[in-house]
Amino acid sequence: MFKAWVVTAFPVIFLIILFGGGSLFRRRNIDMDGEPPINRTIFLSSKYLIIIVWLAMVLNSWGINLSFFNPSSFVRQLSLVLWIFGFSLLLFGRFSMGNSFRIGSPKENTGLKVNGLFRLSRNPMYLGVFTTLLAAVLSTLNPLLLLVVMYIFAVHHKIVLAEEKYLQKAFGEEYLAYCGRVRRYL
Repeated sequence: MFKAWVVTAFPVIFLIILFGGGSLFRRRNIDMDGEPPINRTIFLSSKYLIIIVWLAMVLNSWGINLSFFNPSSFVRQLSLVLWIFGFSLLLFGRFSMGNSFRIGSPKENTGLKVNGLFRLSRNPMYLGVFTTLLAAVLSTLNPLLLLVVMYIFAVHHKIVLAEEKYLQKAFGEEYLAYCGRVRRYL
């Protein structure tokens, strides 16, 4: 029962912070909704599919069996650790970005974040998303969920590449020097 509460709390807290933060941004006349750096339909489909995968993990934790196979105790524990780690990256990454956070490419000038988690990874939030999705696949061992996650990984990597082009254009040599010091994911 404790595991179900923990699994449920993380995405709920993250989504409250995400959408609550958007509301606070709007009050300060900041548009959190940036421009999709790739095709809008593909961009949005991948974002909404993340929530569906998270929901699958939550339902599975509450005993609604979505598994095609029975994962071992080790795999279940590993998935829980990855889930918590992934959401920790998402939450710390979100707070580290402060007013520079956007869903998509910003419509106005923002700052380049290179401190905190961004000293270890140029994309800690994407790494967090990938980790939570991997956790859901391991928890359910559902091959259909694996296909959805593979789609999300591919689309988000394409988003990262497009965002890198934007950042290089926006920050020039400063961004290139940062890329020389810090890897894309790990």
